[in-house]
Amino acid sequence: MGLIMGSAAPPVFALDLKAPPLAPLAEDGIHDPKGAAIGALQEPYEAMKDFPKDRRGEVDWVRTLQEGYIKPRKSLTGDPWEEAMPMEMDFDIIMKHTMGMPWVRFPHKPHTQWLACSNCHPKIFIPREGANDISMTKVLRGEYCGRCHDKVAFSLFVCERCHSVPHENSPPAWWK
Repeated sequence: MGLIMGSAAPPVFALDLKAPPLAPLAEDGIHDPKGAAIGALQEPYEAMKDFPKDRRGEVDWVRTLQEGYIKPRKSLTGDPWEEAMPMEMDFDIIMKHTMGMPWVRFPHKPHTQWLACSNCHPKIFIPREGANDISMTKVLRGEYCGRCHDKVAFSLFVCERCHSVPHENSPPAWWK
């Protein structure tokens, strides 16, 4: 039986705005459950239980760093003179091509507290105004910000983390 054009409403998809539970180490697909070291490692749930969380229940890594719960090394060895050390840079980039959504604020500081410039430039982002044709479609496909976000960084479904600059044409924050 076929669908008659215009006779049915398009399907509605519900977004799951709740974070998935953390998998135990023995079930995460990374650690060897039969390895001798598995018993020496702390389970993620236990290790991160007191870390600040976002509205989805995921660890808010920026707050975790800012509030002193963690202190990442600036190099692999801890040597402060090691090459490619992150250089903290405290400036924001505002991206205004967001259709009706609030503009995107890209804060360099939390990124450069973890990463060296070479992690992103020039392979992922060309460091020149207007040189990056970023779209949500591309981000969702794993390009630009999507290289890390929704993988090792916070979920792409915490919209307000990026779309944080309201303007006269942006709607009220529906995600609150």
